[in-house]
Amino acid sequence: MNVTNSPDIQVSQRPAAKERKNIILKSLSKLLKLLFNRIFYVAFAILAQIGWLALLAFYFVSYSSYIYIGVEVLAIILVLWIVNKKMNPSYKLAWTVTILAVPVFGVLLYFLFGKSRIAAAMAVRIEKVTDDSRPFLLEDQETRRQLMEADPSVNLQSLYIRDKAGFPLCGHTETQYFQVGDQMFPVLVSELQRAERFIFIEYFIINDGLMWETILGILEKKAAEGVDVRLIYDGFGGLTSLPARYAEKLREKNLKCVVFNPFRPILNIVQNNRDHRKLCIIDGKTGFTGGINLSDEYINQKKRFGHWKDTAVMLRGDAVWNMTVMFLHMWQVVNKDDTVPDYQAYMPETDQKHPFVHDGFVQPFSDSPLDKETVGENVYLHIINRANRYVYICTPYLIIDNEMMTALCLAAKSGVDVRIITPSVPDKRMVFWLSQSYYEQLLEAGVKIYEYQPGFLHAKSFVCDDEIGVVGTINLDYRSLYLHFEDGVWMYKTSVIGKMRTDFENTLAYSKPVTLEFCHGRNIFVRLVQNVLRLVAPMI
Repeated sequence: MNVTNSPDIQVSQRPAAKERKNIILKSLSKLLKLLFNRIFYVAFAILAQIGWLALLAFYFVSYSSYIYIGVEVLAIILVLWIVNKKMNPSYKLAWTVTILAVPVFGVLLYFLFGKSRIAAAMAVRIEKVTDDSRPFLLEDQETRRQLMEADPSVNLQSLYIRDKAGFPLCGHTETQYFQVGDQMFPVLVSELQRAERFIFIEYFIINDGLMWETILGILEKKAAEGVDVRLIYDGFGGLTSLPARYAEKLREKNLKCVVFNPFRPILNIVQNNRDHRKLCIIDGKTGFTGGINLSDEYINQKKRFGHWKDTAVMLRGDAVWNMTVMFLHMWQVVNKDDTVPDYQAYMPETDQKHPFVHDGFVQPFSDSPLDKETVGENVYLHIINRANRYVYICTPYLIIDNEMMTALCLAAKSGVDVRIITPSVPDKRMVFWLSQSYYEQLLEAGVKIYEYQPGFLHAKSFVCDDEIGVVGTINLDYRSLYLHFEDGVWMYKTSVIGKMRTDFENTLAYSKPVTLEFCHGRNIFVRLVQNVLRLVAPMI
């Protein structure tokens, strides 16, 4: 019998051939998509510039021994300068090793990317707009007195936020918690449809789809009705999701729109600092923030990395004013506008018949890479250090410095129930491996780590002792803690604290505990990559 002509064999071969064809077509589709994506050309241009500068530097060094000695001396001086700078020790170690290992390339990299602060001109503008707004960010003394009487140690946390971030403690604010973007979206749409005076929107990522098209339709309608509609999106966050000159297209629709730090294929330290905040403020009465961007995967209308788990909060009442001022700060900075806004015009109109209830204490705050305070990290550290019973943390990335590692380990060793949930499905493979490299030390100290199994966990939240919670945009990684503009909402004894704990416990049911055996069982290649990534983690 000729087996090659067997009907059974032929039938089995057809699906295999069809499957191979589909794989080839999908691969070609991905390749074409990459080649015609702006990020490909931007990355190519930047890498070409780095390569050209490196070759030029090595050429001059090889041209003369005196030049080589000069570069070596410069490298030593630069390392001494870095070691004596007031910066995170992890940054010092990463740059010291890089510069001493490859002096020519290391020195070049540091002058291009080494500073963790944005351009001086923007820093000056930020300082000015912050000073201009101080008279409009006055704190209610009765609210402060009530918190002091409730818990002096918690009051100290709040005072730190007020004094270093510049945003006051608030009462008379209703809070609502959303455990997924699917829950938040219809509420956000409903609130936008009620807007009468202004809508302020500031997001890291905007992407075409059901979510953005729905919101955009409302914004166009409201702008036509005379509502003041303003939009800020990040230049890098919109690089792959929005067409070129998208802000101009929105302005043609009578929407006021600006891009924060437009991303250009030019070597510049300014490109390292991004606006990662997510704010929507409506009439100064209602405010939204959390991890949810304006893209369909965040509301599970589009599948990326499985089920998308995120969190957000909605505020109504006095605390929304903090968010309004945050947005106006950024609007002035991006527009390079030195005119002091009419802050009074954006204050909510007080309705004495329907005052907002006092739902605990609420303090929205922002964190900037321009000052010398890592406010986001310090808020987290305060919570960990004062915990008596538990600290539950959700974060998509776990790339932490020595201070955070010490605080988490010490809390666990002291008997505090410290639990962290991270994703099991990565959005960036190398970053995922880097996050997992921190597991072993935490587990050995008694920290419990879980990986969310249904998909990608993008939530950024802390909840502690049924009393304190933070929901916002601040990841546990170097970029969020040191390089990006971020925001969060600090809450004490509000109604959402219990809901945050319940949500965390429910999420545990869909998460797998990480064990030391898992950490020890990684293959040698992964562990080698993790070791290298740990060394340069502050620079990633």
